[in-house]
Amino acid sequence: MIKNIHNWIFSYIKQEINRFLIKQKYDPPIHIIFCFVDHFEPDWNFADKDIQSKRVKRWVTDYPNIATKHKDSEGHYPKHTFFYPIECYTKDHLELLLELYKQGLGEVEIHLHHDNDTDESLRKKLEAGKKNFLKHGLLSKNKKTDQISYGFIHGNWALNNSRKDGKWCGVNNESQILFETGCYADFTFPSAPSETQPKKINSIYYDKGSKLNSKSHNSGSDVKIGKIISDKLMIINGPLALNFKKLKIENSDITGNNPPTTDRIDLWIQQHISIHNKPDCIFVKIHTHGAKENNMEVLLGEPMDKMFSYFESNYNDGKKYILHYVSAREMYNIIKAFEAGEKGIPGEYRDYLLIPLY
Repeated sequence: MIKNIHNWIFSYIKQEINRFLIKQKYDPPIHIIFCFVDHFEPDWNFADKDIQSKRVKRWVTDYPNIATKHKDSEGHYPKHTFFYPIECYTKDHLELLLELYKQGLGEVEIHLHHDNDTDESLRKKLEAGKKNFLKHGLLSKNKKTDQISYGFIHGNWALNNSRKDGKWCGVNNESQILFETGCYADFTFPSAPSETQPKKINSIYYDKGSKLNSKSHNSGSDVKIGKIISDKLMIINGPLALNFKKLKIENSDITGNNPPTTDRIDLWIQQHISIHNKPDCIFVKIHTHGAKENNMEVLLGEPMDKMFSYFESNYNDGKKYILHYVSAREMYNIIKAFEAGEKGIPGEYRDYLLIPLY
């Protein structure tokens, strides 16, 4: 797990030193905004159509049994955001996931694995993917511009051509193409121990973009209250840290071999990912590959149930902490609301800018 640690460890050390030296001042309660994003790949490991269908159906059948047992401070169930690979579009899969969408238990966004693309070929793939999703009433619309909007996770982690060998992308200025085609935010990272892991960690920021250089998301401008940026792609990081109790890297990934234990949950909170100058809201985004059978044993079983229970018993007392379960879209809306200077409870802004089409 220490592979490629040089990409981000100095940023982490600097973050920890600053946390020790500079104590942020804020009055309780702290709002915990929790989002679970899924690199949802029914075709994983070259599965045939029957296996793919079984994987999707298992989520539609089993996830409600867990999610409906849990509620946040506002009475919302946990919402799972499925980033579905547009290159493997299957009508029946999206119709099944739409059932969770209707129950308020999940939303669907865009995932893409690609290689050796150009600006033009990438744009065509994204537009075709949007068109297929729109057939099912999925994705969202910007209330101000009426543009169809989507969240994004990059397959193989290679956003902005960030692999040294240039594989699994090909487009240096991918973030610009994403933004121009309606992408509201990227949810790919952290990707450690992959070489694609950017230097900038535990942050919510805007990718500076570059036509000439790859991996432009290595740096960027932090989201700040009162500084509205509307011409660049937002990057929403999940927690990345060192887990000294387990002597492991904490990379926010939930797998069959790495379930969401209480020490991991506490470490996610401790990274204090927030908007600049708004420390009373902590944004926790974790990820998984939810169509893998080994992972489903955790995600649709007791470990997931225990994770939600721990959040509700330890981070939702109403005095020190207030818990909000959100989708990827809702997390973005809340961020944009506070960036614009809005006040009040985060949950008031779930549909601040982007609204569901269905």
